Amino acid sequence: MENNMNKEIKADDVIFNFFKQICDEKDDVKCVELGNSWINAMKTNLTNMEKNLDETDKIKHQVNIDSNMNHLNNLKDKSAAEWREYATQCMVEILDHKSKS
Repeated sequence: MENNMNKEIKADDVIFNFFKQICDEKDDVKCVELGNSWINAMKTNLTNMEKNLDETDKIKHQVNIDSNMNHLNNLKDKSAAEWREYATQCMVEILDHKSKS
């Protein structure tokens, strides 16, 4: 159990640092590119998770999978300022989650 929590915390750190990069990026084009690379990575993760589910689990989680995919699609056309705002919000949520665990 503890090992699993450490993995989760490390994953949170990686995600936090990625969002920090988005916030710190002064070049708007590079900022949007970072955001788009986030979308692509998360879509790949979702697709891989979906492939690994058996049919019963896939049906059970389909609404959640679709919701996550729609969320990612809605991020596609964000401006650099919107990406920085979104990244900041995500960083706050990660810190909030850590303080509660």
